[in-house]
Amino acid sequence: MRVERTAKRVRTYLGGRPVADTTRALLVWEVPYYPTYYFPLEDVEPSALKPTGETSHSPSRGDAEVHTVVSGAAQAPGAALVHRESPLEQIRGHVRFDWDAMDAWFEEDEEVYVHARDPYTRVDVLPSSRHVRVEVDGVTVADSRSPRILFETGLPPRYYLPKTDVRLDLLEHTDTVTRCPYKGTAEYWSVNGRRDLAWSYRTPLPESRGIAGLVAFYDEKLDVYVDGVLQERPVTKFS
Repeated sequence: MRVERTAKRVRTYLGGRPVADTTRALLVWEVPYYPTYYFPLEDVEPSALKPTGETSHSPSRGDAEVHTVVSGAAQAPGAALVHRESPLEQIRGHVRFDWDAMDAWFEEDEEVYVHARDPYTRVDVLPSSRHVRVEVDGVTVADSRSPRILFETGLPPRYYLPKTDVRLDLLEHTDTVTRCPYKGTAEYWSVNGRRDLAWSYRTPLPESRGIAGLVAFYDEKLDVYVDGVLQERPVTKFS
């Protein structure tokens, strides 16, 4: 299991108050895709942790004491794991908080959504003059010669297209909303009756501001032609 120290100040809030605030957080890759924050016990508000008397076992991290997180009138039952003893020496004396149980997370003064950001994930948004055409069931729904291509570590390139180059009459807005720690909050459209094939970030995070207001499509589920060449559909978790 990979463990690294981050130099960023990391905070997590519950009930409108910080329950942990540290410049010594660990990034622990419990899964291969992204890390989780671990806080030194000394940097956690002592009154915020109430032991439940239970333990949680992990094959790699050993047994942890389960705590309820308390902050004012707010409670998050069983949302903290305290690793006092662990076969993984680096995490001894550290606390792991359940991401979704907490109200908010910050790196320095910027709020972070969904999960901790992986320092090895890079997002590049590049303007391009490639000719991109998108077909759904044989119908052209977008045709652009001024795409912005978003390159994100571990994912296929995404072609973000100006709305003026998209057949908006074929798109139907849905109530789906997703969040990304690198890009922000996305809204979605169905295309030709197929739900949530297209999305857009109205106000993306600063590192992805180049895609603001542009529309992207799931290449995994439709046909994309780049400079006249049909692209192979990528296989990802979104397929």
